[in-house]
Amino acid sequence: MNEVAKIIEISAASPHSLEDAVQSGLRKVAVTIDKIQGAWVSDIKVRTTPGGDITEWRACLRVSFIVD
Repeated sequence: MNEVAKIIEISAASPHSLEDAVQSGLRKVAVTIDKIQGAWVSDIKVRTTPGGDITEWRACLRVSFIVD
C-alpha cells in the first residue's frame, strides 16, 4: 500500500524561545491532525522592543502528515 502525505503551513509564537514556538505549534496541530510525520521551519521572525530586546519568537512551519 502506498502512503500519501499532505503538508500544511502554520505560524506559531512564543515569548520564551524558538523551540517553544515550534513545540507549541506542533502540539496545537496534533489536537486535530493525526499521523504527523515531521515538520520543518520555513521562516523565523521576532518581535522586538524599540531598544532591540526580543519580546516574541515566531516560527513558520510546514507540517507533514499521512492522509488515509
